Amino acid sequence: MVGSIKTMNHHSNGWSAQKCNGLEEKLDELRSLLGKADGDPLRIVGVGAGAWGSVFAALLQDSYGRFREKVQIRIWRRPGRAVDRATAEHLFEVINSREDVLRRLIRRCAYLKYVEARLGDRTLFADEILKDGFCLNMIDAPLCPLKVVTNLQEAVWDADIVVNGVPSTETREVFEEISQYWKERITAPIIISLAKGIEAALEPVPHIITPTQMINRATGVQMQNILYLGGPNIASEIYNKEYANARICGADKWRKPLAKFLRQPHFIVWDNSDLVTHEVMGGLKNVYAIGAGMVAALTNESATSKSVYFAHCTSEMIFITHLLAEEPEKLAGPLLADTYVTLLKGRNAWYGQMLAKGEISLDMGDSISGKGMIQGVSAVGAFYELLSQSSLSVLHPDEKKPVAPVELCPILKTLYKILIIREQSSQAILQALRDETLNDPRERIEIAQSHAFYRPSLLGQPLATLHCQ
Repeated sequence: MVGSIKTMNHHSNGWSAQKCNGLEEKLDELRSLLGKADGDPLRIVGVGAGAWGSVFAALLQDSYGRFREKVQIRIWRRPGRAVDRATAEHLFEVINSREDVLRRLIRRCAYLKYVEARLGDRTLFADEILKDGFCLNMIDAPLCPLKVVTNLQEAVWDADIVVNGVPSTETREVFEEISQYWKERITAPIIISLAKGIEAALEPVPHIITPTQMINRATGVQMQNILYLGGPNIASEIYNKEYANARICGADKWRKPLAKFLRQPHFIVWDNSDLVTHEVMGGLKNVYAIGAGMVAALTNESATSKSVYFAHCTSEMIFITHLLAEEPEKLAGPLLADTYVTLLKGRNAWYGQMLAKGEISLDMGDSISGKGMIQGVSAVGAFYELLSQSSLSVLHPDEKKPVAPVELCPILKTLYKILIIREQSSQAILQALRDETLNDPRERIEIAQSHAFYRPSLLGQPLATLHCQ
């Protein structure tokens, strides 16, 4: 049956009884915490089927899908997205290059439709190929088959754990719809958000709105049941078992049990109470990754130019972190690690490169075929809007007068002019780097460290409630 759950051979071979028992024990522990009775499966639903959302569901399916009486793992994506002919041809090449995938499709009587799609005799759809383990944003990295649901109400109405895999720009809309299906619920679900992005709000004071906050406001689910998971990782590499780590952030009640449940030998999950600031940092690095891609393309991958950019962009991120966090030094390692991997292989850096090369244009929007949503674009607008508010002013080191924080962030200002108001071309990023009046990035860090910069209002919460306990 199409959509039935079978584990790929290269993931199932070598599993010892001891490892299976260890997984089952972790599953039983989580089921017990959630009060699940025998015969009532733990229902885990991924909402959104981008690269990371699909990989997250596939990791859970590979680990726990064998315990069918105890857990049900599904993923929702919107129906009707057609796979274009060029992608179908590439998909066929990928299938035939992987013997395990080819055999699986033949065994499932699904291979013929990919032959027909390559020939142009059939149109494939994104939800259809996802059932066979192919994410439209990650064609080159096949996953295990997934149970796909295209009706959102069917997917979420009785879910125990919902994983938010939709972009931050779509989170509010999707969860407002979900809230309509939860009106009769007695117990609240657990929600794990994977989204990295922010929105800006200016009333009653300038502040950031994160995806977990959007979910809380849309559904009424308390923040203690909403968590954020993020880290320095590339989705396809995690599924291919490259060693990776992540943090699940939120209230103590759920983050520790979930960290244990999600942890795998190649995917180490730590836990942290600081939900909102980790979530915001996940959005901040996407801003500067776009600029890094531009610099790489415009300088023919010059190591020197990229290092100059890195010095300036990291100093701006440190500066902004001091505005957002009471103890910013605790975020330095995770933020730099996440930034580093995004610059190496992330979609935001790729987007910057393609813009600078002229292979894509801003008129194409920030949702790119084969890549998904480029969340750094909206984050540029949000951070610029927030940091341009005079109510957050800081003392300019040279002019000795109050200025909006954005005036000390020339890279952010330039990216805003390129991406949002479009008054400059990508070349402007190099002009910003080569401006002889630009301050030493060390000075920006010293300014942040020598002043009482911290603005808890930026995170939309008073100081006392910044940390989930």
